[in-house]
Amino acid sequence: MFIDPTILDRITEIENTWITMSDGCRIAARLWLPKSAATEPVPAILEYIPYRKRDFMRSRDEPIHRYFAAHGYASIRVDIRGSGDSEGILHDEYSHQEHDDALEIITWIAKQPWCSGAIGMMGISWGGFNALQVAARNPANLKAIITLCSTDDRYADDAHYMGGCLLNENMQWGSMLTLYSALPPDPEIVGDKWWDMWQERLNNLEPFPVVWMRHQSRDNYWKHGSVCENYAAIRCPVYAIGGWADGYTNAIPRLMTHLSCPKKSLIGPWAHVFPQDGVPGPAIGFLQEAVRWWDHWLKGKETGIMDEPAFRVWMQESQPPQPQYAVWPGRWVAEDTWPSPRISERRWFLEQGHLSPIPEKPTELSFCSPQTTGVRSGEWCGFGADGEMPRDQRPDDGGSLVFDSDPLTERLEVLGAPVVALDLCVNQSVAMIAVRLGEVAPDGSVLRVTYGLLNLTHRESHESPQPLAPGRWYQVRVQLNDLAHAFPPGSRIRLSLSTSYWPIAWPPPVPVTLTVRTGMSNVTLPVRP
Repeated sequence: MFIDPTILDRITEIENTWITMSDGCRIAARLWLPKSAATEPVPAILEYIPYRKRDFMRSRDEPIHRYFAAHGYASIRVDIRGSGDSEGILHDEYSHQEHDDALEIITWIAKQPWCSGAIGMMGISWGGFNALQVAARNPANLKAIITLCSTDDRYADDAHYMGGCLLNENMQWGSMLTLYSALPPDPEIVGDKWWDMWQERLNNLEPFPVVWMRHQSRDNYWKHGSVCENYAAIRCPVYAIGGWADGYTNAIPRLMTHLSCPKKSLIGPWAHVFPQDGVPGPAIGFLQEAVRWWDHWLKGKETGIMDEPAFRVWMQESQPPQPQYAVWPGRWVAEDTWPSPRISERRWFLEQGHLSPIPEKPTELSFCSPQTTGVRSGEWCGFGADGEMPRDQRPDDGGSLVFDSDPLTERLEVLGAPVVALDLCVNQSVAMIAVRLGEVAPDGSVLRVTYGLLNLTHRESHESPQPLAPGRWYQVRVQLNDLAHAFPPGSRIRLSLSTSYWPIAWPPPVPVTLTVRTGMSNVTLPVRP
């Protein structure tokens, strides 16, 4: 990313300032201010995360916040209570305390002599989550947000559960967060009390995965902080951004469907990274795009950003499966609204080994996947590193029940969330199903284009799971992750079913034999003309 070397001449950086909460706890913040703000107050942009402004995120923070300051904004990077150099204890993600502190921080910012009173909030991942959550609290000075790689539903689309299945990301990410939370504050910032602050953190630290695994269904714990519980609570404008190689993309179509405030969205080919660093590429000038958004909503300038289509995505083209991609070929496409009236449904029915456009005579097909099915899956949520993307799916398909379409005679663009309807029964009271949609190339290689999981005890509700009755037939619906993918002529559509998907998800307690009844079992794809 190119940074204008004259930026530092136009801004003032304040390494640390303290924001005192109503209970006396001091929150640490780093500021970047336009030099002109000393006499001409400017709007402010807040990023509010627990990832240590002093060291861990320093090299990432500086290009972003310096850029905003150089373009006429006070940019503030805050360590959440109990993290980095801030006092107090970080007990959990997205706590009531975190949100209450955010409201006080916004009020503090608005009262500063360098602030015009108009504030935006922005962040990726945790910072994208709490931008939505704080927006739902409607602080008067919060005028717009940009949320990246986040979700509106903490149970459905965070790193803990997927379709009611326990993700191994829950342990991986939770262990990393526990480690970050065990680090001390910087003595150069907090002074001699750094040791006492550190000991207080360690003495109150509970491993985060333990907390999350106490809540294996969608209870009130997960509903808190899930803005899908009341989309109407968000009134300020929202720009939702994500990437197809990220784990949080599904929230963007839902936000576009349900928010009633001004809204806009963008989905690129990227992993869990800011779009200016986007991998797989192509990256974009996200900071320039963000300034257009802030200028429109915080300064009242006509930038044209709201005259453009509301839903823009990268339509991904076919390519051979690889563990990493520098660039994913494709093109930008747009819909004026989402859901788009231009999207139609196309359905294929399952028959033995085949996807047919018309239902055939029902057949019962039984299988039990090896526990290793899924080893070619890649990461649930990647950052663009080698080994994160799903590889050729043929080894995993060898442990799955597979259905292929006839070779396509013309290009087929899919945009949205495929839905799979299955008639099935199992021989255990607890089971899961993994459903993968793939593209079979003429050379036989298989590219996974999307997938979905369902804990079958959650078939009717994530709030009230019910054990299965072995041998009983159930009608089950599995919604796959949203995608934008163009199947080329000559390729085949493949639907793969498995009873395990390791290491993405924790397996059922014992191996499961699952029987699918074809005939009316089907997959429905959202097709873009």
